[in-house]
Amino acid sequence: MDKTFDAAGEALCCAAAVRLDGALRVLAARAGLSDRYDRVMAGVGHLAASLDGGELDDGILGSAFAANWNLGMEYPDDLSGMGFFRKGLKIVFVALVLTRPDQQVVPSQGLEFALEAAATWPSDVHVDSFTRLADFELSCQQEAEERLRMDGLSALWELAEAQSEQYRRAAELLVG
Repeated sequence: MDKTFDAAGEALCCAAAVRLDGALRVLAARAGLSDRYDRVMAGVGHLAASLDGGELDDGILGSAFAANWNLGMEYPDDLSGMGFFRKGLKIVFVALVLTRPDQQVVPSQGLEFALEAAATWPSDVHVDSFTRLADFELSCQQEAEERLRMDGLSALWELAEAQSEQYRRAAELLVG
């Protein structure tokens, strides 16, 4: 496969999707959208594995892209977290589109969507020393870039999984 995209940028975008997955998964479950959301994240997991040297399977990516299409619009307007859910799914869209050789997006767009999603969080959070999820996300992005540069992909995935737990806890508090 011709990897014409920025592998480091793609990895950081994918890590952001993994990170926000902690909250997105909780919100999807509350809205009854888990089955479709699980297919989306299967594609992200496959994409992460391909960045570690695995082959991309267009069938898995296509299924994830199809599941992601308009999924945010199915999230009920009256449930809290709707803005986060819709913006958060845009990160996955960017990550999946980046695998195409003729993409019209850049990895930084996914990271911008992660910040925008976090900025829509409807309440204060208590994550480390942060009360705003957007501040936590910015810190996560900076730490992810440093970790990737210093320690490589496996360290980036470990960090994203750990940060995902913080997002999950915030979402569990939101939904009660």
